[in-house]
Amino acid sequence: MRYLIIGLGIYGENLARDLTDMGHEVIGADIKQSHVEAVKDYISTVYIIDSTEEGALAVLPLSNVDMVIVAIGENFGASIRTVALLKKAGVKHIFARAIDKLHESILESFNIDRILTPEQRAAADLTHEMELGSEIRTLSVDDDSVVASFAAPAFLSGLKYSEIDFDGRYGLKFVAATRPVVKRNVLGIERPAREVLDITSDTPVTVGENDVLTLFGTRRKLQKFLSGS
Repeated sequence: MRYLIIGLGIYGENLARDLTDMGHEVIGADIKQSHVEAVKDYISTVYIIDSTEEGALAVLPLSNVDMVIVAIGENFGASIRTVALLKKAGVKHIFARAIDKLHESILESFNIDRILTPEQRAAADLTHEMELGSEIRTLSVDDDSVVASFAAPAFLSGLKYSEIDFDGRYGLKFVAATRPVVKRNVLGIERPAREVLDITSDTPVTVGENDVLTLFGTRRKLQKFLSGS
């Protein structure tokens, strides 16, 4: 897919890099030279423009992208005006970042595809991660269930994945296991990444010390599993 990201601060830059690493074409735009310089060699095209000016916004390939993401976070007014101009220009698919409830409420009135609230989401995820322990990344499914990713516990090291009964013994659903690799993005730049292991192959795959497991279950059962019980 082809994405246009407006706003290349910390959030926008990381989003642009991750989408590029996933094989998508990313076009970026920001009013600040420093933001553009930080990402110009990593994504396909980048513009220095003021997205609150209708004439400046018109130079962007709005009709030739699958989605526009307004990642502006520090300037409430610039974010709202940019979204308004994109709607006026007929852009069909827009995601926009909201920095607080008021910002979110105003964005809702534009009827865009999705409102992004990374700070709130990060805070909620961190709360659940702190409950389970450090070095664990979670995604809440409901009030009690989460998808959790974490380094494979030492007590599993060397065991064959096919022989571990995650469901029967621990009451957890196995989602995936990954291992570190180095990959090149669409621009040929190398970056550390993770690769999903095929544990169903004819060749048995054993748990390695750098593997990361992703499991689904209740917090109580995950805590019991991580304690080695």
